[in-house]
This record gives sequence, structure tokens and C-alpha cells, in this order.
Amino acid sequence: MYKAIKVIVKGKVQGVGFRPFIYSLSKKHHINGTVQNNFDGVTILAEGKDGQLEKMVDEIKRNPPKLAKVSEINVHQIPLSHYKEFTIIPSRKNGESIPWIPSDAAICGNCLDEMNDPYNRRFQYPFINCTQCGPRYTIINRLPYDRSNTTMKEFTMCHDCQVEYEDPSNRRHHAQPICCSVCGPTVMLYNQCGKSLAENQSAIIQTIDFIKQGKIVAIKGIGGFHLACDAYQEKTVDQLRNRKKRPQKPLAIMVKSLEVVRNLCYISSLEEDFLTSPEMPIVILKRKRNGGLPPNISPGLSTIGVMLPYTPLHHLLFGNKQLECIVMTSANPSGLPILYREDHLEYLQNICDYFLTHNRKIDFPIDDSVVQCDGENTIFVRRARGFVPEPLKTTSNVDHIIALGGNQKNTFSVGKQNNIVISPHIGDLENEEMIASFEEHLHHYKAFLGVKEVNVAVDKHPLYASTSIANKLNRNIISIQHHHAHHVSCMEDNGLNESCLGIILDGTGYGEDGNIWGFEFLYGDAKSFERLAHLKYTPLPGGEKAVKEPWRNAVGMLLFYWPQEGKEFCMKLFPDRVKEINMMEQMIVHQLNTPMAGTCGRLFDAISAILGICSISTYEGEAAVKLSDYMNKTVLESTDERYSFHIKTNTPNLLELDVSPMIYQIIQEKLQQQSVTEIIQKFQTTLVSCCIQMVLKLLRNRPELNRTVVLSGGSFQNVFLASEIRKGLQKEGFTVYTHRNVPCNDGGLSLGQIIIAAHQL
Repeated sequence: MYKAIKVIVKGKVQGVGFRPFIYSLSKKHHINGTVQNNFDGVTILAEGKDGQLEKMVDEIKRNPPKLAKVSEINVHQIPLSHYKEFTIIPSRKNGESIPWIPSDAAICGNCLDEMNDPYNRRFQYPFINCTQCGPRYTIINRLPYDRSNTTMKEFTMCHDCQVEYEDPSNRRHHAQPICCSVCGPTVMLYNQCGKSLAENQSAIIQTIDFIKQGKIVAIKGIGGFHLACDAYQEKTVDQLRNRKKRPQKPLAIMVKSLEVVRNLCYISSLEEDFLTSPEMPIVILKRKRNGGLPPNISPGLSTIGVMLPYTPLHHLLFGNKQLECIVMTSANPSGLPILYREDHLEYLQNICDYFLTHNRKIDFPIDDSVVQCDGENTIFVRRARGFVPEPLKTTSNVDHIIALGGNQKNTFSVGKQNNIVISPHIGDLENEEMIASFEEHLHHYKAFLGVKEVNVAVDKHPLYASTSIANKLNRNIISIQHHHAHHVSCMEDNGLNESCLGIILDGTGYGEDGNIWGFEFLYGDAKSFERLAHLKYTPLPGGEKAVKEPWRNAVGMLLFYWPQEGKEFCMKLFPDRVKEINMMEQMIVHQLNTPMAGTCGRLFDAISAILGICSISTYEGEAAVKLSDYMNKTVLESTDERYSFHIKTNTPNLLELDVSPMIYQIIQEKLQQQSVTEIIQKFQTTLVSCCIQMVLKLLRNRPELNRTVVLSGGSFQNVFLASEIRKGLQKEGFTVYTHRNVPCNDGGLSLGQIIIAAHQL
């Protein structure tokens, strides 16, 4: 029977070669009709034999293009229009559903083969792409995804590219960024003074030479500028750190091939899958001691952030065998937004020696994504290039709600119907430039999605920049407690709706009692939560200064717990800080600029300082990161040894964790010069016990509570804590969930905020 159907396909179906895919199916199954993009997705009008139509729809479901993610297929029978052929027709700018904005994708195998083929017309062309790879998100001005709506509209296709673009049987059929050396963007090399030195392949060859000579080069990629240098040259890496004022924070490296990665690092099959995926994120790997990389790539750490070349230009930099590993770190000065425009180069004149840039404009900058694997699960440290801006479906009514996230590792979320679109990692909202970047991103997303927010969710902290941004929007503001947002973020990430327990281990969050929370045991859901237990508060002399200088945090704890003996400990542990210790003693006694805090991050900071690992942090979380990393440095046998701790009843409905006995024992062992590694192992094992014993006590007191537990908060980037707490609770019969699609740190905060706001409304 000959009939006609209308097929509406929703999901990630634009910018992935979906229309050419449908065209090829029409030929295979002898079907006439049309295929068209609109805001809703892809609409297919198909006429043919009943069985052939069924086969076509079945193939769409089973075998879509590699980059596509089909979320919904609706099929309706319609009257025959008697089409004579099958055609791809122009896009329509209509539709009410969530528009899926295509993500940037790493160069595919086919394009890489062509680029390396001397007989191919795109031989060594640094902007080669097709429907399965290349820039998308970063070059789009507006939807639908057509060339006229991208920064590629400035480049008129040559005859050969036009033929490929219009040929339904060609891999570049309707590839919007299609180009070649005749009609596309070009690469240019400049010196510090802005003098042009070379173009195209000559520029790339000179760049390789400069890097081998120990020079620092700013390289424009898909989402912005990176700073690059030879990773094996220790003096050059030091020079980069000095110029960028980044003394300790780890630098990411780009490695020529998987073979080189295996020489430098230990790598699992899961980590390998991520490294070679179309998203190609930075993957945090354990480095080999004899791998040959200088220690100043990631000072004090056993791990390193590694990525493979993901653009044609990157591959060309490694093409002549001179280079096999280069530092590839974001070019922006610390605390400032991504640099991505030519007028941003002035920021780099005192940092880099040369600029390798190109004339394909970046409309929307984006950072590299960062992931870490714990053996079984993947932890998103930063969700950005390749993964953004993929919508997350929800059962909550988030329509026309936006959530502005937190102040650190900021992301925001925009709700449309039953979908949430989370922004890429933006950074810390600590200055006017970052706030302006945030507002620009937010405006862009609202325009993309056609959202006019009615309600705005923000963190309860009254001094966060997001609160002042929300006030400017002049909308209904919903203030949400920081750790409740973490709790619900993990619930939503795992599709949980029923009330459950949450262990939230974090650095800093504004508490409802005016103190700083961050070691929380919560129970609840998106509608409400109850605080069941927390870490005992200790003073934070100097507030934010104590966060940046962990030794102050340690002094605050010691003087609080043991006013006399604690001061003696302080003098022994920090003998060059006598004057400051006396001053802090008075601050604590008189409660001057000394907030009370009970957070996992600050506890790690204090122990890190006591053990002499990190007394002053040069980047956010440094003391905790370096302390945590000791668990990776040697093969440790599991131990049953624990330090002492107390679980006390603070009020009738609130338990309190007191770790002062543990801190006392750690100080004794440190002063007795016991093994720091063994102390750290026992410390972290004790924290695991604290969490498990607290949950068991809560359930003994409240047996009616759900035995489901979510783990969230930035401290769960510590792989040991996350895996051991999960395994320990599972042994006790609990069902435990960790984050899957968004970071456990504040990068996932806006997801929890938007869900809570939806339920409060």
C-alpha cells in the first residue's frame, strides 16, 4: 500500500548530518518527499510503500548519524501530495520545542585521512570539516543552524565546495562550515609587535620551530586562545608560569597520540574512550614517574590533565614529528574571561612570544571540558566544549525559569518547557569582566531558546554577584540554600524524585543560621530539606583570607579547641607566624572578622597546613587537592586504623560531628615525625568512617528515612572519598548515587537551583 507520513524527529539533529542521512535513506527505500530543519528539530514528509516507510523510520531509530542524539520520534499519517522526488528544503524559523544547539566536535577520521592525503584538495588544510565534525556552537549567531546564521557566512563557497555542499551523496552535503584553501579561513603568524611573519602552512611550520626553540605561542582554537609551549622544556614551562602568574596550578597538555599518552601516563579503557570520543575533553590521568615530563607541569601532584589533538590545526602542529607533547593551557589571565577575539591579544603581549591566529570568528567562546574517572564512574570537573549545550530532560515544570548558579565555577541554567539547558563553565564571578561575560552568555542563551524569564533562582548568599545580577533583571527572585541545591542537583542528575539522604561535602556555602556550611547531612527533596547533622563549627580568622591561607584556618581550629595547648602547637607548627598567631588569638576571643565554619574543604585545608603540604593556596582548592593526591602517589595497603571522633547530639533534631580528637592525634604524629603519607591515609579513611557512622546513627534514630543517599559537593572530586563512602554505604544496604552528567562542584549548582525553584513555585 502506497501512503504518506509526517515524521517529526526531535533531539540533537541539527549540525550532525541528519538531513543528508534522511536523503540517503530515501534513496535506499525508494521514498519521495522532503526533509526540513526548524526550531523543533527535523520534519520529514515521506511517501512510499508501507513496508519501506516502516524500514526508514526503524533505521532512524536504530542507526542515526554518529553525532546525533534522537530524543523523540513522532509519526503521523497524512494525505498524499504525490512528490516526484526527495529533496532537502530550506529551514523554517518556527517551532515551539527546545532547539538543540549543536556542539563542537573533534575532527573525524575521514577528514583526518583527507587532510593527510597529498592528492586531496584539502591536503594540510587546517579548517577541514564535514557533517560529522568541526565547529558548531562556537560559530552560531542564531538558529536554525544554517551557514547564513554562522560566522562562516563571511566566506563565500568556491565552486568545488558548492558542488559538494549541494550533492546529497557527498559527506559534506549541507555541512555548514564547509570550506577549503581557496575559499575558507586562513592561518596567520604574528610576532609580539603585531608584525605578520607567515600564513597558512608556512605559519604552522614556523610555529613548530618556535615551540621547539623554547618560545611561548598563543594559538587560536575552536573556542578561544591557548598558550602553548614544549612540555618537555622545564625552563620554558617555568617562564610560562612566571609570565602568566600561575605558580602552582596544573597545566593541561596536548599529546600527539594515544601511544605517547601511554608512555607518559597510566590509562584505563574508560579513560581512553573519553580521550578519543567526538567531544575529546581533557582527561585527568595518573602520570608515570619515568614518563619524562618535568614536575612543574603539575607541581606536587601525581596526576596531569591530558587531551589529544581535536582540531585539524592541532594535528598539523604535530605533523612533522618534531613535537609530541605541548602545554596547552587557556590564555586568559587568572580570573578573567576566555580570550577569543583579535582585540584581546593585547592581554597576551607580555606573556607570549608569537601569535598563531586565524580569521574565522568565534561568536561564542568556550573552555575545554575536564573529566576524571574513578574506575567505575566519570566525574565531570568542568562541563564545556563538546558537551554543551545539550539539554537535559526533566519531569519538573522549569519553563521560563533561569537559575544563576554560584560565585565559583559558575554555570547558569535556563528552563524551557520540560528541558534544562546548562551553560558551559564560565568561571568565578569575582570582577566586572567576569560578570560582563556571564551576562553576555545569559543574554545569548535566552535569545537562542526564546526564553523570557519570569522567575530567577539564586544562591542565598547575600553578597554573591548572581544576586545583584538577578536584582537588575527585575524578576521574581527565589533564594536557595547552597547545599540544598547540591543535594537536588545530584538527585536530578540521577532522575530521583523521592526524599533521600544527602552527604554534601563542600568548601563554602552560606548557611541558614548565618554560619558557613560545607559538611552536611541533609534529608529531603526539591520541595524542602531538613538538616540532620553537620561538622562542628570552628573559627575562620580573617574570613576569606583564611580560605586563601590555610595555615590561618589551622590556627583558628587549634586555638578554638585548645586555647593554651593549641597555641603551643601553633608556635611549633608555624614558628615564623608568631605575631600573626597572637593577633588571631585576639580576633577569636573578641569575634572580630571571624566567621564560624564547618566545611570539608576547610578541614582539608587545615590538615594540609598542619602537615606542611600547603600553607598558602595559589589557586582555589590547592591545599585540599595536594593533600588528596597523596592517596595516588604510592600503592597503599588498606588499613583498619582510624583516628578518634565524636558524634554528639547538638539539639534534639541535629547531630554534630566533632573531629577534634582526630586533629589532636594528627598533630602528635606530625610532631613525632611519623610518615605524612600514612597520616593522610588514616585521615581520609577516618572521614569515610565519619560519614558512614553518621548515616547509620541517623537511621537508628529515624528508621523511617529512605535508605537512598546522594553524594554531592566539590570535595567529592576526591576520588578516594567518593568511591570509599559509596562502597561503605552500599555494604550497609544503602543505594548510593553520585553525579553523572554535571559536576559535583559548584558547576552543577544551577541544575539543583532550577529544580528547587520549579517546585517552590
